[in-house]
Amino acid sequence: MKELRFRLILILGAVVLSVYLLYPTYVNYQNNKKIDKILAQKREIIKTDNPHITNDALDDKLKMIEDSIKAVDPSINRDKLKSLKLGLDLQGGMRVVLEVNTGKLLEKLAKSPDDVIKQVLAEAEKEATLSNASVVDIVANKLKARGIRLSRYYGNIREDDSQIISDLKKNTEDAVSRAMEIIRNRVDQYGVSEPTIQREGTRRIIVELPGVAREEEAKQLLQGTALLEFKIVKDPEFTVSVMKKIDDVLAGNVSLDSTQTDTTQAANKTQTKKESASKSDTSTKQLTAEEFAKKHPFFSVAILNQRSQTADAYVKAEDRDKLKLWLSRPDVQKVIPDNCQFVFSAKPFGYQNGQAFYVLYCVDKNPELTGGVITNAVATISPETSAPIVNMEMNSEGASDWARITGANIHKRIAIILDGVVYSAPVVNQKITGGRSQIEGMADLQEAQLLAIVLKAGALPAPVDIIEERTVGPSLGQDSINDGVNSTVIGFLVVSFFMIIYYQRAGTIAAASLIFTILFILGALAGFKATLTLPGIAGIILTIGMAVDANVLIYERIREELETGKTMKASVDSGFSKAYSAIIDSNITTFITGVILYQFGTGPVQGFALTLMIGLIASLFSALIIARVVFDYMVQKGLKITLG
Repeated sequence: MKELRFRLILILGAVVLSVYLLYPTYVNYQNNKKIDKILAQKREIIKTDNPHITNDALDDKLKMIEDSIKAVDPSINRDKLKSLKLGLDLQGGMRVVLEVNTGKLLEKLAKSPDDVIKQVLAEAEKEATLSNASVVDIVANKLKARGIRLSRYYGNIREDDSQIISDLKKNTEDAVSRAMEIIRNRVDQYGVSEPTIQREGTRRIIVELPGVAREEEAKQLLQGTALLEFKIVKDPEFTVSVMKKIDDVLAGNVSLDSTQTDTTQAANKTQTKKESASKSDTSTKQLTAEEFAKKHPFFSVAILNQRSQTADAYVKAEDRDKLKLWLSRPDVQKVIPDNCQFVFSAKPFGYQNGQAFYVLYCVDKNPELTGGVITNAVATISPETSAPIVNMEMNSEGASDWARITGANIHKRIAIILDGVVYSAPVVNQKITGGRSQIEGMADLQEAQLLAIVLKAGALPAPVDIIEERTVGPSLGQDSINDGVNSTVIGFLVVSFFMIIYYQRAGTIAAASLIFTILFILGALAGFKATLTLPGIAGIILTIGMAVDANVLIYERIREELETGKTMKASVDSGFSKAYSAIIDSNITTFITGVILYQFGTGPVQGFALTLMIGLIASLFSALIIARVVFDYMVQKGLKITLG
């Protein structure tokens, strides 16, 4: 027994360590069962008390109850962090493939983005999706074919095309890297456990968010460029004047030539237009809705707020796309001054007869301040209005500019615009110092928290497009777990049955060692904080089949030695020693394959490779250490070992 002591201690240590590493997984499983039972009871109570509650509202209430349970007992979260992690395909969630829009980035970097470069960039984007060629190279070749040097749009005239191409490639490379870091920061602040964020190719980013159920919220988190701008809202007189010009163009009352007037002529006609408008207001009272829409197409869609000193217009949700199309028409663009633009509110202002109405603002085209100065953002509830808000803090430079801007625009409105839509347009009552401001207009606190996360994490250097998305529901994930467990159990029983029938008592030893192999694999995954996926379970099942290969080699060698007339002890010693080389060679080659799969594979392939490599080491330990100890012990005690 003394010669077995070290190996027994080694085996016992491995078993105890594996059980210790897996114990939090067991505790977490029990905690989840208790929480699920409580939530099921609460769900029935809430639905009974509020029969008309929506599914989203019900989920929010249950999430708050779950958070309160975990807050009371911090050990629940500690055990969850230490437990074996399940992948997207086992616990449900989202898998999104994002692509950084290099074309938009190059358009932003261009010194003068005219129609030529915009057309070239659009063509280059299409070609890049069909090949692995760089967008920068495609753009350079297209401009060269047109006889245009890159320095016309990028770099300076002293730089040759090769230097400019090198700089542009570096910018695009940096943009993808920055996008990955910003997305990682957003996901971390959002609170997703064990997310997977990895790069694929030159422009694509794969994001896996286990446990995420709200698809639209997750997509907003990933895609939001977080372009925050503070723009002055135009005066009502100016806004109404521009709107009337647009209305005239849409109604066909103004020719294209007559729209090309200078600012002085437009100003001289403003009073006349006001008088005619007041007269037409009286006459249009007798007009039908169809006649009014034909005579005043713009104002039939954009309804002016007559009870306010502002010139905001209300637009039905179903008419927003139509109005955007009208505003983008070349003839309409000619009557809109270069220093202004129209933008919509982020959320509906109100509802009437079941119709949602959005606000249309006229603002300065150039922002007074951008979100690059934001250092912190916190979502909270306003003590005055009880509405969700986001409080922002600016750096010293931003605070100085904000004080100057607010001081110069007292009694004017400043629109707070994020990603092209207005969240709020408050009136500046006094000069604001200290660099503090706030955003209103969120539907609930959860949306405010999401906005705060995006602002804190920073703006994406270029837009990202979702080119592929896959959602796995929790029930489907549970089905995958059940199927995986069943497959593992069936595989274990089949292999064990074969070994026991063919090798009898020695086969029983091999079957018992398989249990330790599975225990060591799961313990290693938990210890390394790896993630168990469905392909990973496939790797475990494959390991079960491969694990007995070593036993088969050893047993056949022992049989051969016994046939030569050697004793059982000599046969066991010789059988193990002669099988070592074949066992080590076969497992090393398989392990190298696993390393290659893990290094160059992605997602599911990596999960399979990881469990395969861990399984190989665990199976070798079981076959060469555990099985050998059992054989040596039986030989010492004089117990009969049958090999079929």
